Amino acid sequence: MKKIALFVCAAVALVACNGNKANKNAEPQEVPEYEVIEKEQIDLTQFAQDEDGYYVIFNGTDLNGWRGYGRDTVPARWIVEDGAIKFIGSGGGEAQTETGGDIVFAKKFKNFELELEWKVSKGGNSGIFYLAREVNKKYDDGMRLEPIFISAPEYQVLDNANHPDAKLGVDGNRQSASLYDMIPAVPQNQNPYGEWNTAKIMVYKGTVVHGQNGENVLEYHLWTPQWTDMLQASKFSQEKWPLAFELLNNVGGDEHEGYIGFQDHGDDVWFRNIRVKILD
Repeated sequence: MKKIALFVCAAVALVACNGNKANKNAEPQEVPEYEVIEKEQIDLTQFAQDEDGYYVIFNGTDLNGWRGYGRDTVPARWIVEDGAIKFIGSGGGEAQTETGGDIVFAKKFKNFELELEWKVSKGGNSGIFYLAREVNKKYDDGMRLEPIFISAPEYQVLDNANHPDAKLGVDGNRQSASLYDMIPAVPQNQNPYGEWNTAKIMVYKGTVVHGQNGENVLEYHLWTPQWTDMLQASKFSQEKWPLAFELLNNVGGDEHEGYIGFQDHGDDVWFRNIRVKILD
């Protein structure tokens, strides 16, 4: 079952990034027509809680509770291997295929702490998304699903030493544990490819903290002028990508909640020991 809420979006005014003259002089761009898909959510109480009060949302044996982004089933390239969720790399980058695509845990979260472990293959690239929504955009031939990162902040998962994206962006803001294309993780304490890393993401009333391998590496605040400024200075600016700017500027929608997701970027990646604590 699913319900679809339709949003017809008009042009929005440009909110300029401080010191960004290109954005200050740019004309406001029209936001395309889009719809946010609302699917039935699962009951979190069916999942066990550990002694620390976290819900264990991956049991190490099957993908109960997980589904494809914008789908009702799990794409075939996502499997369980040795107690971990694995994406079997296609070598196709972000190109989505019938057997691939991103996955989400089928429950929205608002205030929470997520902990997990991850590792990548040599040169691997992936991401952890949170507060995600499933969005269709109107094209001439109808509505089509947009990528998950159009609506969700991304905790970068990357082999810093071997993937070229590590050297792009600004000051390392596309490296492991960074808020992708906006804030670098400091210190950068990633373990090499093929080794496990721990990740922590805390979201509480707009405050977000990323942790990596036992250290907090960045903090920022959603739904603030500073958040808008960061978007305007990124690839998601209102000038460059008006729909992404519209969705990310109000990330999580009016309820400020959304899905946790993992990215198919075409490379082998593994996730395990995935648990979530509700912070309401």
